[in-house]
Amino acid sequence: MILEMREYTLRAGKVGEYLRLYEREGLEIQREILGHLVGYYATEVGDAVNQVVHLWAYESFDDRMARRQRLAADPGWQSYLEKMRPMLAEQRNRIMRPTSFFEPELRR
Repeated sequence: MILEMREYTLRAGKVGEYLRLYEREGLEIQREILGHLVGYYATEVGDAVNQVVHLWAYESFDDRMARRQRLAADPGWQSYLEKMRPMLAEQRNRIMRPTSFFEPELRR
């Protein structure tokens, strides 16, 4: 299992608009194609108040690649991205794997 952490820094004042758009147009597409959403968070306090962080679990890197390719080919997702991209200032992604002493549960 691997975990992908995606951090989006949004333009000032755009977090609420981004979250509304994502919930309305992006969430269901990603849930259907990507599978296991571990968490979706907006920063409330700190030095990154314009950030949204979401975590996705995959069986393997190959599983992630196949799912991301399907997502990129989805017309609804492409339509969503056209509306979302102007709100985005920066994006960071990390792929992480569990340590030897942690046994993650993949609940779908």
